[in-house]
Amino acid sequence: MLLQRNFWVVVLWIIGVVVIGANLYTVEGLPHRILLDTDVDTDDLFALLYLLKQNRSEFEVEAVTINVNAWTDAGHSVNQIYDILYMMGRDDIAVGVGGDGGILEDGTILPNVGGYLPLIDQGITTVGYCRYRQAIPIGQGGRLDIDANFGIRKAFLPQGERMYTPLWQSTAQQVMIDKISAGPITVFIIGAHTNFAIFLMNNPHLKKNIKHIYVMGGGVRSKNPTGCCPQNASSSCTPQQCGDHGNLFTDYTSNPYAEFNVFGDPFAAYQVFHSGIPITLVPLDATNTILINENFFNTFEQNLNTYEAQYIFQSLKIARDTWFDDQFYTSYFMWDSFTSGVATSIMRNSHKHNGENEFAEMEYMNITVVTSNKPYGVYDGSNPLFDGREVPKFNLKKGGVHSGHVQTGLRDPFCIVKNGKGKCQDGYTAEVTGPEAVRVLVATKAKPNQNLDSPLDREFYRSFLDAVNAPHHKGRFNFTTQFPYYKEVLYKPDFGSKKLGKPVVFDMDMSAGDFLALLYLLKVPVEVINLKAIIVSPTGWANAATIDIIYDLLHMMGRDDIPVGLGDVFAMNQSDPSFSAVGDCKYIKAIPHGSGGLIDSDTLYGLARDLPRSPRRYTAENSVKYGAPRNTDHPELRQPLALEVWESVVETLDPGSKITILTNGPLTNLAKIIQTKKNTTSFIQDVYIVGGHISHGHRDEGNVFTVPSNKYAEFNMFLDPLAAKTVFDSKLNITLIPLGIQRRVGSLPRILEWLQETKRTPEAKFARRLLSRLYHLHQEHFLYSHMDIFTGEILGAVALVGDLKPTLQVKRVKVLAEGVESKDGHTVIDEKDGKLVKILKHVNPAAYYDLFANRLGNMKQSAVIGSFDEQKRLWSTPPK
Repeated sequence: MLLQRNFWVVVLWIIGVVVIGANLYTVEGLPHRILLDTDVDTDDLFALLYLLKQNRSEFEVEAVTINVNAWTDAGHSVNQIYDILYMMGRDDIAVGVGGDGGILEDGTILPNVGGYLPLIDQGITTVGYCRYRQAIPIGQGGRLDIDANFGIRKAFLPQGERMYTPLWQSTAQQVMIDKISAGPITVFIIGAHTNFAIFLMNNPHLKKNIKHIYVMGGGVRSKNPTGCCPQNASSSCTPQQCGDHGNLFTDYTSNPYAEFNVFGDPFAAYQVFHSGIPITLVPLDATNTILINENFFNTFEQNLNTYEAQYIFQSLKIARDTWFDDQFYTSYFMWDSFTSGVATSIMRNSHKHNGENEFAEMEYMNITVVTSNKPYGVYDGSNPLFDGREVPKFNLKKGGVHSGHVQTGLRDPFCIVKNGKGKCQDGYTAEVTGPEAVRVLVATKAKPNQNLDSPLDREFYRSFLDAVNAPHHKGRFNFTTQFPYYKEVLYKPDFGSKKLGKPVVFDMDMSAGDFLALLYLLKVPVEVINLKAIIVSPTGWANAATIDIIYDLLHMMGRDDIPVGLGDVFAMNQSDPSFSAVGDCKYIKAIPHGSGGLIDSDTLYGLARDLPRSPRRYTAENSVKYGAPRNTDHPELRQPLALEVWESVVETLDPGSKITILTNGPLTNLAKIIQTKKNTTSFIQDVYIVGGHISHGHRDEGNVFTVPSNKYAEFNMFLDPLAAKTVFDSKLNITLIPLGIQRRVGSLPRILEWLQETKRTPEAKFARRLLSRLYHLHQEHFLYSHMDIFTGEILGAVALVGDLKPTLQVKRVKVLAEGVESKDGHTVIDEKDGKLVKILKHVNPAAYYDLFANRLGNMKQSAVIGSFDEQKRLWSTPPK
């Protein structure tokens, strides 16, 4: 009897060990709760989808917070996350992004700091410099492609009900506090560490709920395999990143040690690593050993059984097809998805020792994150945590590891070594000994596939493909299969025998006012105005991927015939001379990232998704004809550039015709037109420029409210002063609509009153919704106190059409572009050296409001499809 009883004790003990081991770090057998902090780069999407495909009884993704100072922009990234979760049937997952809190001079961290800036540069607003982020390309191959996911995002992902809405969107800090307060949780960080570092610094009492942190980033003993000379290369071949610890392909001449995620905010990463919470690191050491190689790619192509697998593969394919050289299969790695695999395998096998898992070899190392460069304690103006302070910010130690030179930018002279690689180590995850050392579990190498007969030579390849193709927790539909009667339609007008009016090209920076001006131009009879093209300046109030909103608005108005060209992503002389894909943010830094700034412009204040969805969109598709290394599958879908569209308009002009240009943003595109070798300025009849500020009186200052030292500039001139100077030094016939006259007609309540009385066309309804939102935001929150600057931007369109009877005066004007922040963008009267310019001096505000409202309410040239809701009804109803 005793023997039998002992037998059952042993059996129960064994069962208990198995159960407890299988559920270590869980509560009473509940699944591992996961919070994913991501910068929404392409490979981050793969990691998220891999996690969503795991068994929910083991792993439950509870929240996604978005890091917005790295590879994507807040408005675009948050809506992409919402759409992925909608596709996957996971609208229950909380999503947090941004926030408008700041950090005071004494180091006090206010609630809801948005993470738009690295901690070292975070002030009390969302305005600031791009110290580290300037290492990331802005246009193609960079943030533009990631924001749009190469154009696939809009073509593939279904659109649900969740979206960014101003003042209603949960912030990253709110979501972190809510989810971590609820109980034990595991945090995955696969972007810069800003969000989580702010959380830890402001909520030390909640650290106890964080069971473990898994980090993708850094390079410890890594040796970069890219940028090496082939074995048979000639002696003229110069190695680039070959053998570096880091992967900053844009900045290895200054910093060969850092990896992008940690470099995005080294001081934040230091806080995370030194938090005392257990950390597992999957650095470049390991990810460099798991490439997207040709065998994996080809096997994946044959296994696309779910929508999520299709979305991932299409993303990989366009990344491959647009890769800058022929080394994609030796340069693109499974960074974040591999991290998700290693992390879940460790968690699943948590009863085993030393992080044993299926996919990676592991080793404990003593690590720190380098935040400044030796010698320490020498204050040279590069380090705002110490420079000019009696007491260092955050009570840091004088002369300590944070007190050295901090890299100031891509070509920081301190970092450059003549005829050698850079010496700056900001963001380096270095092995150290002594008090700075943190014991970290580190993945060192991807494990080989145990099936030696498989073409896939890594064990994780099989797991990844199995997971994303598995039938459980699979995506429900994509954008087209979401609707049973989906049909792609382009709307192009038939003008028949109508005699078209004067040719016009509209140059816009995609502010809210620009879209209202565009609606007005589209409503003017084509016999008066022939809108030939739109060219876009992404150097102003919106990021480049926001061009999709233009396509959607044109689609609503039945004008899919109008070409849209994308201009340079940098103001003049701001791109890096040795690597033009990256550059400085000297002027664009004046635009807030948060509320009232880029996040709102990029989403049209939360209303962009109400517009009907156009088949046209930005895509990364490209062609050898235009300098690409290869043709993609659909080169005909390539996004044309502004100058290409301009030249096309010139070539198709009727004999004797000339073009009128309306500019509503920085003058970058117009300056480029002037500087082209082809003499196309002779085809320009008139230029209407919305911008500039003539009066410099004490009570009549400019509107660059984020740059206190510059009292008299207007944004459109300030954002690219050299371009403005180029235009005002030219021989063009200019009519200026300056800030003063815009202010006189910028009353939000009055324009809303007039719209209330007009007929309810779809375009009038949309304009009223947008203006109402601007007005209510203006009333509710001080961060929206500048909303009335956008209503004045409509004036240029009204003046160009000739509907008003304005008072004009002629003055000699020039724009200052001296490289001095306090003076750049000033528009001054100079009777000696200025250019003769017509200046709009006076208009009747009531007549202006009446013209705008009645034009939009006119039933002629009205919308052909009023909204996305109308499209959904159409695509859900059998055709008659």
